[in-house]
Amino acid sequence: MNENKHSNHSGSTPDSPAMTGDSGIYDVAQRELTTVRDLLRFAVSQFIEQKLFFGHGSSNAYDEAVYLVLNTLHLPLDHLEPFLDARLTSVERDALLGVIERRVRERVPAAYLTHQAWLGDYKFYVDKRVLVPRSFIAELMRDDLAPWIENPRGVGRVLDLCTGSGCLAILAALSFPHATVDAVDASLDALEVAKKNVCDYALDDRINLIASDMYESLGAKQYDIIISNPPYVSATSMERLPEEYRREPEMALASGEDGLDHVRTIMADAAKHLYANGLLVVEVGFNREGVERVFSTLPLIWAETSVGDEVVFIIDRESLVAAQS
Repeated sequence: MNENKHSNHSGSTPDSPAMTGDSGIYDVAQRELTTVRDLLRFAVSQFIEQKLFFGHGSSNAYDEAVYLVLNTLHLPLDHLEPFLDARLTSVERDALLGVIERRVRERVPAAYLTHQAWLGDYKFYVDKRVLVPRSFIAELMRDDLAPWIENPRGVGRVLDLCTGSGCLAILAALSFPHATVDAVDASLDALEVAKKNVCDYALDDRINLIASDMYESLGAKQYDIIISNPPYVSATSMERLPEEYRREPEMALASGEDGLDHVRTIMADAAKHLYANGLLVVEVGFNREGVERVFSTLPLIWAETSVGDEVVFIIDRESLVAAQS
């Protein structure tokens, strides 16, 4: 989660109740709205009027409304125009209004309503047991972590710490076709969701799901690559989170006073669990300044992503060892 990027939140303060709007407006919509265009316009109006926060796959009311309308009606997600003036059955209208109403009244993230989250071209099952995936490490996986990994087919073992829904473990298995991936999480609920995604991608034979508090249950295992998108929200930011983020598991977000408790644990023992020339890749939100303050002696490399070079750092085992000696 990108804890410092809430500029598209136009809603109430975290301590105030979610706005619910006119309870009768959905009854009126059920009686008077008839087409996909009607329901799409209604959704956009409600999302804007009720000041929803968009940060779980969409960045604005229109895109989110389009996604929910097409998904609920089982239509292709990239083909809106041909269906705009199609009339809805009463059953379809009720289903769509139900989704719109839940999104507004309960502030449920869209991904939980559809049980779908996307990282690039890859779709994953999600529900309230896991964080909605939104990792910038996924962007780096498109190029198989190049230029830091020169031979993807030579990678034999990968560790995904704090795997959540298992999305990064799956992307790692796809990027490194000869690798075995250990996907670790302290939440048994999260591992159940990860299991479903691993099965959906038919990667049961290459991804091991492990219940562990960070490295605790890994013994002396070592890896070519360790990736992690751990909890990294500070205590202050946790208090200010929009309602939508409060629907996600707190343990997947909070990481102590400065948001770096999990990163400290990762860094402390990473060298022990990396092979020679192994690579550590960690996402920290928009907290480069805090990371560099805490780990000022480490030569961290900040990867360029779609939002700049302040969210994902990379360091090799040798640099970790040298700094600790």
